[in-house]
Amino acid sequence: MSPSKTSLRQRLGRLRGGAVHRFTAACGGMAAVEFALIAPVMITLYFGVTELSNAYDANTKSTAVASTAADLIAQEKVVCDAEMTDAFTALNAIMYPFPPNSMKVRISSLIDNGNGTVKVAWSDGQNYTPRTVNSAVTIPAGLVTDGGSVIMSEVEYTYNSPAPHFFPTAKTMSDTYYLHPRKVDQITRQVAC
Repeated sequence: MSPSKTSLRQRLGRLRGGAVHRFTAACGGMAAVEFALIAPVMITLYFGVTELSNAYDANTKSTAVASTAADLIAQEKVVCDAEMTDAFTALNAIMYPFPPNSMKVRISSLIDNGNGTVKVAWSDGQNYTPRTVNSAVTIPAGLVTDGGSVIMSEVEYTYNSPAPHFFPTAKTMSDTYYLHPRKVDQITRQVAC
């Protein structure tokens, strides 16, 4: 064997057994470095998904408020102020744990105007201006038949993120729901029960 080949083999053997082996076997700080690289991404994903699920939950609850509002009133023959106050209190409870003061609810009875259009018979609102009596309203065709009526509930909820980094501005979620009265053709609105 020539001296150049022996020294090359010896040098490669020392590298393989020495520095290269120590380098590949050393992992004392590797977990810390990996955690430092991955943790910000994982924390951002966690809070982002949490915030998205909160916004989705608020949207789902505002839809539930709209359907429940129409359903509560459509079951009545006559609605008075006390019943309307009770309905608004129940609707506020549906939004829990979200603040109800960010929610606008309007419940209106729409009747046939006789010429193929629809007008407001009565309207009530919580944090929302009621519709003007006898004003025309545009709704999907075929909802109100001749001499009939429909209860229309409108909900707007303004979602303010507790973590404005993900949703820097307020998001308005709205829904409209229609239900026919169940017991009468038109529900009467009175002041006292």
